[in-house]
Amino acid sequence: MNTEEPESSVRIAPIADHALYIDFGEVIDAVVNQRVTALAKHVAAACIDGVTGLIPTYRALTVAYDCRRIRQARLRGRIEELLAEPDVGADPVRSWQVPVAYGGDHGIDLHWLCDLHHLDPQDLIRLHSAVTYRVYMIGFMPGFAYLGGLDERLHTSRRESARLNVPAGSVSIGGMQTAVASVEAPSGWHLIGRTPARSFEPSREQPFLFGAGDEIRFFAIGVDEFDDLCAQPDYLPHWTWRT
Repeated sequence: MNTEEPESSVRIAPIADHALYIDFGEVIDAVVNQRVTALAKHVAAACIDGVTGLIPTYRALTVAYDCRRIRQARLRGRIEELLAEPDVGADPVRSWQVPVAYGGDHGIDLHWLCDLHHLDPQDLIRLHSAVTYRVYMIGFMPGFAYLGGLDERLHTSRRESARLNVPAGSVSIGGMQTAVASVEAPSGWHLIGRTPARSFEPSREQPFLFGAGDEIRFFAIGVDEFDDLCAQPDYLPHWTWRT
């Protein structure tokens, strides 16, 4: 895996005897996150015996392993080999088109945000849906997607107090990010809309809809269309491979 920065910028640290933590630097940006997801794909493709899980985050990858099947030193050496391998070309990326019912009961903070940023609702929706977002990581709750790329004009500090019950599918803004909620849960993010896409469904073969490194574009739909799509138990948003 070719890296644009010196290999010394990558720090590998053990997590007891069951995982390695590969840290690409103390910064959150698309380039660092791309290196994280690329390494995750390389490790998965290598089918290393004993590796039991991969957890990509903003700036690091955790590689879980069974110490009865592979020694830590051997796994570390294999990861260092993968980091040194040249890239053979950019991997294809899943690019999602995700519908959102903005405002109203589904986006109760939209008008507050408009007042804060001196925008009318259509301008805010246009700014939010004009961006191709990168899924930086999945976390907090099963399938909860943290997205990078939010227009600076919409950056907003999180709420001083969290709401206790935010619906699944809520699309929200917190700081310099936007997010898609997966299950009903507390949240201190500002709610601007809701999608009928089920980003976590345990009965599916792949329970998580989105993955780290995916791309998401939002588009606005009306409340009636939202209700119709929610009524379809097998509904999935459209996606394509982008190379």
